[in-house]
Amino acid sequence: MEEQNKKYKLGYTQGVYDMFHIGHLHIINSAAAQCDKLIVGVNSDRLVADYKNKKTVICQEDRAEIIRNLKSVEECVIVDTLDKVELYKKYGFDAVFIGDDWKGNDRWLQTEKDLEPFGVDVVYLPHTPNISSTMLRVEIPRRVDEK
Repeated sequence: MEEQNKKYKLGYTQGVYDMFHIGHLHIINSAAAQCDKLIVGVNSDRLVADYKNKKTVICQEDRAEIIRNLKSVEECVIVDTLDKVELYKKYGFDAVFIGDDWKGNDRWLQTEKDLEPFGVDVVYLPHTPNISSTMLRVEIPRRVDEK
């Protein structure tokens, strides 16, 4: 009966998912709760290097393996683009899920406009406060050094 309440048939979300943390899990599970099936795109190591100028801590294959093992994920793919129209044409989702910390961001405002002709909704989900992979990059050395 719960399945009938799903708003979307196929949802999509994407991220680096480096140093997987509770915020990642909340976004993925919240997205999955709103669709029959969820595809999760894991940004490739090359893509992360290109647009973030960072080297991932965990390689793309391992990050994808973590995501594949979440019970809420139907399919996990490694992606080389941030272009949601290109990804829509490949996977045919009817909703893209992203943390609400991106709401109002120029890139996401443009993504909303780009996906509108295809009838794809951009759904902003609550961001988990006080956690991010960037914060963990700073915090981990401190935790290791503490006695």
